[in-house]
Amino acid sequence: MSMPITASTSTDVARENAVFRKVVRRIVPFLVLCYVVSYLDRVNVGFAKLQMSDDLGFSEAAYGLGAGLFFIGYFLFEVPSNLMLQRVGARTWIARIMISWGLVSGAFMFVHNEAMFYVLRFLLGAAEAGFYPGVILYCTYWFPSHRRARVIALFMSAIPVAGIFGNPLSGWIMDRFQGVNGWQGWQWMFLLEAIPALLIGVATLFYLDNSVRAAKWLTDEEKAVVERAIAEDAAHQTVHGRVWDAFREPKVWLMCLIYFCFVMGQYALTFWMPTFIESTGIEGNLAIGMLSAVPFLAALVTMNLFGRSADKRRERRWHLVVPSLMGAVGFSLAAGWAGSTALSLAALSFAAAGVLTCAPLFWSLPTAFLGGTAAAVGLAAINSVGNLAGFVSPYMIGALKDATGSTSLPRYVLALSLVIGAAAVLTTDKYVVNR
Repeated sequence: MSMPITASTSTDVARENAVFRKVVRRIVPFLVLCYVVSYLDRVNVGFAKLQMSDDLGFSEAAYGLGAGLFFIGYFLFEVPSNLMLQRVGARTWIARIMISWGLVSGAFMFVHNEAMFYVLRFLLGAAEAGFYPGVILYCTYWFPSHRRARVIALFMSAIPVAGIFGNPLSGWIMDRFQGVNGWQGWQWMFLLEAIPALLIGVATLFYLDNSVRAAKWLTDEEKAVVERAIAEDAAHQTVHGRVWDAFREPKVWLMCLIYFCFVMGQYALTFWMPTFIESTGIEGNLAIGMLSAVPFLAALVTMNLFGRSADKRRERRWHLVVPSLMGAVGFSLAAGWAGSTALSLAALSFAAAGVLTCAPLFWSLPTAFLGGTAAAVGLAAINSVGNLAGFVSPYMIGALKDATGSTSLPRYVLALSLVIGAAAVLTTDKYVVNR
């Protein structure tokens, strides 16, 4: 086997770049596909609401509670799931996650009351727990920190991609299949959109590799290049070791706060975007779906531009602060322009571009100082605590909408959350995170 290569010359640097481009081409598109399916199954309830709430007599608060209960199951099972991924390997565990969430997602077609809705949302969160932080952990096996922001931004492009294609698809299914076989359009949507998770879950067993050393598509020399880069990066990590080490680290709890603030905005968009668009006077599921895709298209472009810039400049903090403040401005303007479809859509696009850019850049912060078992636990803990905002955000919006008859006040609350997140980012140590 070839000796490790030291990237000390321009030729070695070019060689290393070529190897990592090969790794990106092999791994990232498949992970993006998995996350598109994951995100669609997680948030298509936002589209189902347009019909399901009337059919089943759900209040706005009941819908918000059910949407948010996903994150309670997610919170409870996140850390154990990530530890299992580390123990049995990414290939087997990610496949298990996808197959189980596909089965639960399809079962939503049988919902007939609030209690069943709540139970299935909780079970969907439990089934999907570990997927997102598991992929972030998996990326640390393949990419050093200075290459990770762009990779995670590419991976998280799945969120706007799911919105761009998933929203029109969901609207079309609900209109096209309404009444077929005696079922409602929302029932068909849950059934048809669950099938890809099952198929891709099986494909995962044959496609993913658990480690660099197990990758038959890399030569021994290429494996050495990747392993050297990962080893050099690990030397800078400050938190390793046992399970509880991550929970005793103050920086982990700061990361939880920052991520919570960002997720508040993220799930407000994904669960309530169709309702925000409908409230401007738009009718028809397909029309709502097409317009709902516009903010996600803006986010897709912005998040990848910021990801490239952050890696190129090796700067994380201001690349997070700027988009979080963009999100705050966007939500504030959307609250004031709620009566105009064009202006509201422009404001929501600005908000989406900011909010959805925050998440991929955020993960460069904790992965810069977490390593070993502490990384598996710490990343899962940050994701699970942060994603409790996925419970708070939709329920808060639903409750305030029931109380005020408007979505303006909730959008100001979301703007405030993003400002707090930006302020918390500025308290981080720039010498640790800007590597």
